[in-house]
Amino acid sequence: MTTASIKRAKVLAVTSGKGGVGKTTLAINVSVALSQLGHRVALIDGDFGLGNVDVMLGLAPQSHVGQLITGEKTISDVLQEGPRGVQVLPGGSGIQSLTALTNEQRLRLAAAIDEARSAFDFILIDTASGIADNVIDLLGLSHQVLLVTSLDPAALVDAYALAKVLWRRAPQADIGLIVNRARDGAEGRMIFRQLDRAAARFLGHHLRYFGFVPNDPAVSEATVNQCPLVEHLPQTPASRCFRLLASRLSSLRSGPGGVRLFPDAGPAGAVEVPRCA
Repeated sequence: MTTASIKRAKVLAVTSGKGGVGKTTLAINVSVALSQLGHRVALIDGDFGLGNVDVMLGLAPQSHVGQLITGEKTISDVLQEGPRGVQVLPGGSGIQSLTALTNEQRLRLAAAIDEARSAFDFILIDTASGIADNVIDLLGLSHQVLLVTSLDPAALVDAYALAKVLWRRAPQADIGLIVNRARDGAEGRMIFRQLDRAAARFLGHHLRYFGFVPNDPAVSEATVNQCPLVEHLPQTPASRCFRLLASRLSSLRSGPGGVRLFPDAGPAGAVEVPRCA
């Protein structure tokens, strides 16, 4: 097999304009669900100063992303095995210096992610929330941006603001919306249409619709137990939606240079998702 034909991981960035919308929970559960489908998965905690993926999974890491971007360790040194074999790159906790990376550190991180692409099928980056430089830089390293929002008006406004900033920096960015804590699929699609219309009118871009996750009390229970919901309570409504999202992401086609996006996207860029609850 030639180097050019080697499949390389799809890099997916999970992000949000506002904190508290369930972004990290979604990143964790989709990562585990992809692994359950037989994929090799890495999950990078991209909140370098206040990372908590390891806490939510009950891990006790000996290394963190800070040691990677300073050159002390390689990415293989820092990765730690999590649930279902997902390889986790822990973020920093209370490390203020990591909240604003130097250009050299950014380049080192980008090189490490590119190196890891040959070892995985999917690399998910759970970014910090907001529009800080670290967030936008990480989004620029991904092939697909998964923008998580909720019905909270502030979350919707901030999701729009993040999309605006990213498209100004990278007009070709492909942004898919996931509506968390929706009552049902109809509500999820309504929120998507509202944001998509605003993006088309004022920004000249369309969002993709990747689906919704219902408001499910089992999510909090799994968080308290430091266990992914898709393993802890696999038949709950939110678990089924996490698995459906993972299945759709799994259908992306990989190649040496990047990914091919959903071929069934409609003229507005929307990918309808069947009811999952």
